[in-house]
Amino acid sequence: MEKLFFCTYWGNEHLDWADFLRKVKDAGYDGVEASLPSNPTIQKKMAQLAAAMNLKLIGVHWDTGTPDFNQHKKEMQSRLINLTKAEPMFITSHTGKDHFSFEQNLELLSQAEQISISSGIKILHETHRGKFSFTAHGTKAFLEELPWLNLTLDISHWFTVAESFLQDQAATVDLALSRTRHIHARVGFTQGPQVNDPRNPEWQEALQHHLQIWDKAICLQEEKAAPYFTFTSEFGPFPYMSSSPGQIPASEHQWNLNKYIKDLLKTRYYAE
Repeated sequence: MEKLFFCTYWGNEHLDWADFLRKVKDAGYDGVEASLPSNPTIQKKMAQLAAAMNLKLIGVHWDTGTPDFNQHKKEMQSRLINLTKAEPMFITSHTGKDHFSFEQNLELLSQAEQISISSGIKILHETHRGKFSFTAHGTKAFLEELPWLNLTLDISHWFTVAESFLQDQAATVDLALSRTRHIHARVGFTQGPQVNDPRNPEWQEALQHHLQIWDKAICLQEEKAAPYFTFTSEFGPFPYMSSSPGQIPASEHQWNLNKYIKDLLKTRYYAE
């Protein structure tokens, strides 16, 4: 099974898109994950430039935040349809709200699935605070209800919300892993979604918990003979990036951490 490694544009928006792509290519990534502008002409040019550099593209929907459900549904539909027109490899969606009802979030997920079917672009739903999937146990009910529901797993959010590494919810985590098709590779801990540097000794326990989860997701997909599995290094900027060592700018520290995670996982999963 091929493993593909992506770089997030989040936190790199100060770079021109072409400059960002060249930096990503030089760093050994296979592609980029980015939220694209709503302007279809600009969006198409961005996608074409990535393709010209032989970089794959994952689209991101995160920006539907309207608390009114009916308006939220309408805006989410428009945003997802627009993203599919860029023909990304797939879309990672921050779907729903933690304060919407179970039925309302089901409606949003079903809407996304219909867009996915009609466009031919897979839409995965990220585990994320504030969304339908903000807890492990809450997401379990959606996975049981919707057999087609697949995830982008960022388990750092669940560790934070549960204030644990979920040792007491192993069966629930296993269910989520069986539906995981993409991983946001950021290291969090029980009191926050991002450690300041996973290379530091004090964060080795947290790093190992993440690696064990990621290993299991990989194994499950290999058992299913999936053709590929994808990771996006996703250490984020301020306020996720609360500090950087010495005089290193926060943006450079973020870049270095994401490259470290990419290199660590490449070595780990291609060691054979």
